[in-house]
Parts: sequence; structure tokens; C-alpha cells
Amino acid sequence: MSQRLHLVFGGELVDPTKNAFKNVDDIHVVGMFPDYDSAFNAWKSEAQKTVDNAHMRYFIAHIHRLRDEEAETSPTEELD
Repeated sequence: MSQRLHLVFGGELVDPTKNAFKNVDDIHVVGMFPDYDSAFNAWKSEAQKTVDNAHMRYFIAHIHRLRDEEAETSPTEELD
């Protein structure tokens, strides 16, 4: 069984209606999680801490979707 890794991260957005960060250097990386449930709990915890700031957003990235296990190589491996 393959792992279903998820990355939780967030930061202040330029505009709350868009997904562009104000300062990429200030992105808060919460961590990598082995399943969606634990990632969701981490996301919820961080999002609740910043609920009063409309410009703060946290996201869950489905890292396992970046790699197609059936393909011989991933597109990023071909860049090397």
C-alpha cells in the first residue's frame, strides 16, 4: 500500500479572494502527514488560530497526487 502524504501550510494572502501569498518567505509549513484525517486536524487547528485575520489561509496539499506510481518516471525526474 502506498502512503497518502499530505502537506499542511499557510500564510497571509495578498487578497482574501485569491490564493497568492503576500510573502512566500513567510509561509508557515505546519508539517507532512501520513493521511488526510491527521492533515485535516492540523489544518483545522492552525486555521482556527487565525480566524480573525481574513487574509490568513491554510491549505492541504495532496502530495501523493504529484507522483503517478504507474508511470516509469515523473515529469520532475525527467528534468534532471
